[in-house]
Amino acid sequence: MGQEKKILHVVNISFVLPYFIGDQFDYFKERGYEMHVACSPSQHLNEFASYKGLRLLEINVLREIDVVEDIKALILLIKYIKRHRINIVIGHTPKGGLLAMLAAWICNIERRTYFRHGLLFETAVGFKRSILLTIERITGHLANKVVCVSPSVLEISVQSNLSRKSSNLLLHKGSCNGVDAAKKFNPNLVDLLELRALKLKYGIRDGDFVVGYIGRLVNDKGIPELIEAWRMVNKKITSSKLMLVGPFEERDKIKEEYKRLIDKDPSIIHIDLVKNTAPYYALMDVFILPSYREGLGTVNLEASAMEVPVITTRSTGCINSIEPGITGIYVDITPLSIKEGIEYYFSNIEIRRIHGKQGRQFILENFQQERIWEEVRKKVIE
Repeated sequence: MGQEKKILHVVNISFVLPYFIGDQFDYFKERGYEMHVACSPSQHLNEFASYKGLRLLEINVLREIDVVEDIKALILLIKYIKRHRINIVIGHTPKGGLLAMLAAWICNIERRTYFRHGLLFETAVGFKRSILLTIERITGHLANKVVCVSPSVLEISVQSNLSRKSSNLLLHKGSCNGVDAAKKFNPNLVDLLELRALKLKYGIRDGDFVVGYIGRLVNDKGIPELIEAWRMVNKKITSSKLMLVGPFEERDKIKEEYKRLIDKDPSIIHIDLVKNTAPYYALMDVFILPSYREGLGTVNLEASAMEVPVITTRSTGCINSIEPGITGIYVDITPLSIKEGIEYYFSNIEIRRIHGKQGRQFILENFQQERIWEEVRKKVIE
């Protein structure tokens, strides 16, 4: 591939970097690649770039369309690619992907890849849906390779002509970065003293049945339906706790009545963003993601790696994140169906244990990070 081995990743916010790429940066640096990142400025970005030894371009990659700011960002990207002689450009998220692929196309970069982490237009309506669909198609057709993070995202990409069929890729069974099931999401490495401290902090008693969720508390994730289901569950299973780990967001925000219930219901534990989610999975008897759409549902994979059985939906992405009846179960996105799924696992302790064990094996066989990194190297980079 010549002497130049310079990769530029373009993302909208730095928060996604540890999840989308993480130690993959180290993997490629060890193989002689110079790693660059273009992203909206933040303290976290500077800290992460310094920690990983990344070359950095701070530009405003806004979620919403802003013609002036988007053109400024595009011009800065083009100048950066030329000045640093970048020869591999990888775009993530709809806006980051669009700017990355446009800049790479203008600069005549042959290796331009878009990671399709999900399909925002699925839950949009009207004019907004048309705009998001158009952006996805432009980005997909500008890219030479499009990595779909799950088989269901790949299927919709083909059906909706989001990119050329020949450019679509899948890394093994899905994912963009795999799961660190060895060092991070490993139930054998749980600190029991830390676990005991967390139980005391959040009032979790031995014998409590803990249902957990990790992610943004928004409508698209099925949070309203989960709260409605929980009101029924907790009446029947009084020794139960619902642990919600993640922030409220203004975008796609849930109704105030649900926020109040989350804050005031003593059976609901709300924890904001945490750096290390592994100990929180270890507190859970069951994990639930009642989402309307995902790229893959990485939190489901992480829960499985921690030997926690998963309740999820048949939505895009989610459908590929479990083996139904083996590592978890599907529910519909209705309060009644979610309630029945939770009660199924409460009533079947041995099935919970078996599904948890089989879930970890599912991750070890299909989503180990090193395996995914090798796929990125062979199918994307080289």
